Amino acid sequence: MMNLIIDIGNTATKLAVFQSDKILEVQAVPTKGMVSKVEKILEKHPEIIQGVLSSVVFLEPSTINLLLKLLPVKVLDSSFRMPFNNCYETPHSLGVDRLALVAAAVKHHPKTNVLVIDAGSCITYDFIDAEQNYLGGAISPGLQLRYKSLKAFTSNLPLLDKITPNQRIGNSTDASIHSGVVHGVAHEIEGTIEVYQNKYSDLTVILTGGDADFLCKQFKISIFANSIFLLEGLNFLLEFNSN
Repeated sequence: MMNLIIDIGNTATKLAVFQSDKILEVQAVPTKGMVSKVEKILEKHPEIIQGVLSSVVFLEPSTINLLLKLLPVKVLDSSFRMPFNNCYETPHSLGVDRLALVAAAVKHHPKTNVLVIDAGSCITYDFIDAEQNYLGGAISPGLQLRYKSLKAFTSNLPLLDKITPNQRIGNSTDASIHSGVVHGVAHEIEGTIEVYQNKYSDLTVILTGGDADFLCKQFKISIFANSIFLLEGLNFLLEFNSN
């Protein structure tokens, strides 16, 4: 049985094809025109029988209807059955991407204390304990958001593309921005991990998201990087709600 995963993020859409637990194909496409890309994937993989749609942005009902004409698609929301106990006080406001990340943690690391860090447009921290209780986490601005905010909310600072700083003490405005943004994110992540480790000594940490590979170079601590963790969680939730 083959599944189609549609993950609509803040900046792009990812389309992934799974056969059982194995990912066969993944591609990032612009959200506009995404339906035509889905049609091509279905032509290439006629064995696909169902799909799941996860979106962190508003999606026009007409777009969902177009997808439903192509394939039975479940739209992920808080009504989905979850393989964990959701202790979040406002479950209806919890991002569907975070639900999928926690589901992936349950699948790959059952009966384990897991902190999932998703470094994308925002940096989200999600914690599930060894009894499979999802307790919540944190949300902060991602790398690009920090670079853009310095340009947007000051008069003279430039907008820069991310690079790995080659010095801690910036000796120019550009070098100072890179040091502040990249090292600031790295210290935030390391500090957050330390707080959790002080309470849960047997903590497993997963780093995923678009900036995961870039940020991994900044750390000297043990972190498991998995760029498709969210997609795996969405596929797991689709299977979990299809049985």
